[in-house]
Amino acid sequence: MCVDILAYDQPGKKLRFTVIYYLLSLTYNTRLHLVTQLGDLQGLETVYMLYKSANWSERELWDMFGILIFYHPDLRRILTDYGFAGFPLRKNFPVSGYKELFYSEFIKNTKYRAVELLQARRDYIYSAN
Repeated sequence: MCVDILAYDQPGKKLRFTVIYYLLSLTYNTRLHLVTQLGDLQGLETVYMLYKSANWSERELWDMFGILIFYHPDLRRILTDYGFAGFPLRKNFPVSGYKELFYSEFIKNTKYRAVELLQARRDYIYSAN
């Protein structure tokens, strides 16, 4: 069975993404950890046909990192909105995001707007005593 699929991002490397598959055999009481690395525009073939439990994890790889999973029967976003721009777990994704959701009293509904971070420049004075 496929226990889990993990990924992490290292933006300075040529093979930026590392994907780790954790597989378990209950019959032989054995665990197998498969590690692969991918570039920015590369993808993986699905293991969903062998392990049905990989469905959620593969969709999460697509939704959070933008890692394309070839031949997956239902590759769509599961943790973010359908109109969400970008992939939140990539290291180059801004912490505040690109858009924010707010409630408009005028139209009595929620709306999206671009994030504006207006802050005056702050000068910190550090004194060592």
